[in-house]
Amino acid sequence: MIFDTIDQAGRYAPLHAGLAKAFEFLQSLYQGPLPAPGRYEIDGDRVFAGVDSYTTKPLEDALFEAHRKYADVQFLLSGRERILWAPLSMMEVIVREFDTVKDVAKWQPPGEFAELPMEPGRFAVLFPEDAHAPGVVWGETCEVLKVVVKVALD
Repeated sequence: MIFDTIDQAGRYAPLHAGLAKAFEFLQSLYQGPLPAPGRYEIDGDRVFAGVDSYTTKPLEDALFEAHRKYADVQFLLSGRERILWAPLSMMEVIVREFDTVKDVAKWQPPGEFAELPMEPGRFAVLFPEDAHAPGVVWGETCEVLKVVVKVALD
């Protein structure tokens, strides 16, 4: 897991060609007008982004998820939320078995987890070993506009 600000993204771009493309896309969004919700092609199915608008949810509604094929690069354009994080090895109570089409499995929250405070300008890179629960309220419930760039790791 990587948690940092978009100004520092250049430090992580050399780790993977897909991350470099993801950060380039996010920096263009951060400096321009807010995008409409939807899917944005960056490099076919290797690197693509989803822009979504939603209301943050209470902690008791949070489910952890993890992916196998893709890393998530999560970035808020407006609003604020918490992403809950724990190692995948700590997940015990499965809610939804792994779906190969959607590249996701879901679990009940573990007993312990870390919190990533997300606000505009911050990003989190979540790899397959990083279970995470995005969209959790931070302070008061609010509307967020979020980008999740999916980066294929194979």
